[in-house]
Amino acid sequence: MRILGIDPGSRLTGFGIIDVQGDRATVVHAGVIKTGTGSFPERLGIIFRGIRELAIEYRPNEVAVENVFVSKNASSALKLGQARGAAISAAICEEIPVSEYSPRSVKQAIVGRGGADKVQVQHMVCVLLRLAESPVEDAADALAVALCHQHTQQSLNRMQALQR
Repeated sequence: MRILGIDPGSRLTGFGIIDVQGDRATVVHAGVIKTGTGSFPERLGIIFRGIRELAIEYRPNEVAVENVFVSKNASSALKLGQARGAAISAAICEEIPVSEYSPRSVKQAIVGRGGADKVQVQHMVCVLLRLAESPVEDAADALAVALCHQHTQQSLNRMQALQR
């Protein structure tokens, strides 16, 4: 199975693609889509095209996206939501199933506690994927989302097998 994890942002959208065989995950490709300084609609278009190009080139079976984190700044939350929408729309255009995870769920799956900080998440991404060095922050976050999806799917599969 191939999973594309996405950490959406209006200026930087992190992505991480992993291949999963059994309990083992390996990195295929990770990085950041930089949207530049254009108008907000142009930046959304860059996110949409960037995710769609990744989907076409790497053919993930599933996409996992981090949910909007609502902070005190409503404007930032709205922009983040629109960036998520652009990324999700790109995946749906390529007919790839999309799952969504809260930041707390991602941290819980990767570090073991929902209140973990970014440094702890980056460290555990490196440990779980056996990386010599940490990817840039947004790419590491996207890989964490992909790993969270892997963990969640494996847990659901085990539960289904027990019910049979």
